[in-house]
Amino acid sequence: MSFPEWYHSVTVWIARVSGLSDPILHIHAGLAVLLVARVISGRNLGSFIPFLFVVLAEAGNEVLDYMTNGWRAADTASDIVNTLFWPFVISLAVRLRPVARQNEPTAPGAHTQLH
Repeated sequence: MSFPEWYHSVTVWIARVSGLSDPILHIHAGLAVLLVARVISGRNLGSFIPFLFVVLAEAGNEVLDYMTNGWRAADTASDIVNTLFWPFVISLAVRLRPVARQNEPTAPGAHTQLH
């Protein structure tokens, strides 16, 4: 059994055991890779480095799918969108969020002076 065939059998087993659909598994996989990459790299989600790991993992997944199943454009597009959507949104949100100030008050209604 080649590596692509073994990989395919593992993904089929995961789907069967979990009872989850392929789109839901792609969503979970994208988020899991994002968080694992964040921990391993030590980089902030807003740096887009963890998101790059998700992109690379999904690219590898699609190459292995292609080697096993051939070209299926609609399935590939759906897999890419489902895998990358939430990791991208989370990374973008972290990147664009206002940076909290060190001296920000913690009590509700407290006021700070601008320096």
